[in-house]
Amino acid sequence: MRVWKFGDDIDTDAIIPGRFLTINNPDELAKHAFEGTRDEFAKKVKEGDVIVGGRNFGCGSSREHAPLALIGAGVKVVVARSFARIFFRNSINVGVLPVVCPDADKIADGAKVSLKIKEGYLEADGKKYAIEPVPVFMQGIIDAGGLVEFAKNLKEVPVCTR
Repeated sequence: MRVWKFGDDIDTDAIIPGRFLTINNPDELAKHAFEGTRDEFAKKVKEGDVIVGGRNFGCGSSREHAPLALIGAGVKVVVARSFARIFFRNSINVGVLPVVCPDADKIADGAKVSLKIKEGYLEADGKKYAIEPVPVFMQGIIDAGGLVEFAKNLKEVPVCTR
């Protein structure tokens, strides 16, 4: 997995500019990911690449299009020092794993990275960086491909009414 490095306060308009919000197809959105911010991203990103950001990644609007564009681009993991809450939740909902790494700023652009979720770290170019634990239920949603797919597999729970 290759790292695409970004800084602090990367907002959803940087991830997918507002003029593309009429598109709902992840593959089509991916063609415009980071347009105007890092134009080579959409052409050079590969399946399994990882975004690494600084503080407050995904701030701005509550649009679900931002993580959908990443899914379409083959990015299934975003590592950052911190996330905007709505981006964090939208990412999980569509199947992108947000991983908090306090030392994300030390990871170089282009680094080769491997994620060791159960062990609690990621490795980038031979160096280990601690990550916050990923709750089992959250990993289950990611593994299912997002919240909708996860919910399809839930068994009906009996409700007690009187």
